[in-house]
Amino acid sequence: MSSLVKFRSKSLSTFSRFDLTLNLAVAALLFIGTLLVYAATREWFRSNDLDPEYYLKRHILNILIGGLLAYGTTLIDYRLLRAYAPILWLISVIGLVAVFIPGIGEEVNNSSAWISLPGGFQLQPAELAKIAIIVGIAMVLSDRDQTQKDPSDLDVIKALAIAAIPVLLIVMQPDLGTVLIISAAVVAMIGVSGARPIWVVGLLLLAVIGGFTAVKTGAVSDYQVARLQSFVDPTSDPQATGYQIRQSRITIGSGGIFGKGLFEGPQTSGRFVPEQQTDFIFTVAGEELGFVGCSLILFLYLLIFIRAFIICRQSRDLFGRLVCIGVIAWFIFQSFENIGMAMGLMPMTGVPLPFLSYGGSSMFANLIGIGLLQNVHARSR
Repeated sequence: MSSLVKFRSKSLSTFSRFDLTLNLAVAALLFIGTLLVYAATREWFRSNDLDPEYYLKRHILNILIGGLLAYGTTLIDYRLLRAYAPILWLISVIGLVAVFIPGIGEEVNNSSAWISLPGGFQLQPAELAKIAIIVGIAMVLSDRDQTQKDPSDLDVIKALAIAAIPVLLIVMQPDLGTVLIISAAVVAMIGVSGARPIWVVGLLLLAVIGGFTAVKTGAVSDYQVARLQSFVDPTSDPQATGYQIRQSRITIGSGGIFGKGLFEGPQTSGRFVPEQQTDFIFTVAGEELGFVGCSLILFLYLLIFIRAFIICRQSRDLFGRLVCIGVIAWFIFQSFENIGMAMGLMPMTGVPLPFLSYGGSSMFANLIGIGLLQNVHARSR
């Protein structure tokens, strides 16, 4: 009984040290996202004699599960995560391999990135691999923290090796959007760790050359090439990716300053934008909440990034700072890519908008990322 009381008091003490502003900003985005997911799906389901609250119920369930995972992440001192990093990495690799096994993996939207679960649920291991890669690289690059030395070239090579195997498996799916997000986090962590700047420059050049070579040699699927071509010229594929970009722009622009009102958007109700509840959730905000509503969403993201940077600066050790930088780079790049994609400013890569889009695996990973930030914050005060 006494041990249970001690555990409860310790948990309450940790909870009291969380960053309240960060939690409120995330909660606000989750609430807005729930309304947008419902708005994007209710009318079509009702018109087809289906449960209009189908996606709403599953989205709320995903948030509740993700919240529990986030809180669980804060219970273990983040400095002890070093010991679990190899286990997390191995589990992520096993999950990425499992998507290619017949009967276990499932292909969705030309990508073999999912594992089928009972009850119609799906798991995307690539989303959870982000966590394992960030923690693993932070572990390697912070090993020299106690000697006050910058990471050696060998340390950087070890860090890149940790990311290489999961990234190659994700490329095979293919899921280039997730590869870009992981790459942004890896480059940011190496740059902040104190490693030689030549590594950051070399990785950026390698990314450009590798992307160009992949397109030219046919390593990138025709589906992905069509998305890139539609970004450059929306008329190149008018019935598929080009159509989606045009409709996305029309839907966002039709909202004007104040929007057409929640649940009142004709473009959204008519399902003119495919995958609107996931990759193109920002179009719902643009049409129904308008410029004012979109500005509020962007402000909440900015607030999250600012609080995350403050937590990073207050961290007492390099491992905590690197974990924070990895999570920050992940959130910033993914948010910028998704919103830019919806507005036609970035190529279509099929990545969801953090905390707003429908999706179980992405929601779990995002909230675990917040849990890592709160873990560092609670132990740095």
